[in-house]
Amino acid sequence: TGTGVAVPMEGTDVAGPQGDLLSTRVIYFDYDSAQVKPEYVAVVNAHGRNLADNPNARIRLEGHADERGSREYNIALSEYRAVAVHNLMKFQGVREGQVETVAFGEEKPIELGHNETAWARNRRVEIVYEAQ
Repeated sequence: TGTGVAVPMEGTDVAGPQGDLLSTRVIYFDYDSAQVKPEYVAVVNAHGRNLADNPNARIRLEGHADERGSREYNIALSEYRAVAVHNLMKFQGVREGQVETVAFGEEKPIELGHNETAWARNRRVEIVYEAQ
């Protein structure tokens, strides 16, 4: 497995709107939801096209949840979130084997705190490109 270090793909032009979308690596979710929010669909599609155009590229979709709910529930919800992003990417031609999904539940919060701001930042899927 890779080191989690993002590396530019060979032959990928990261300038322009596509590059701006590819620089976004975190997809946030509403409370108790695994549905990709409309404002993130273009980002997910851009990463999907990037993978389709680079068959040797591999990513890991790391699903996360906030601290509310049982540990088991949050693991399942974070898995559903990662799978939802993966399923959307498949429409862009992503091949099986290019994407790994991992469910962390509430175990790796990006922001500690017991308020809506922290919870909103912790409900996410991180797109991690693996080193070639």
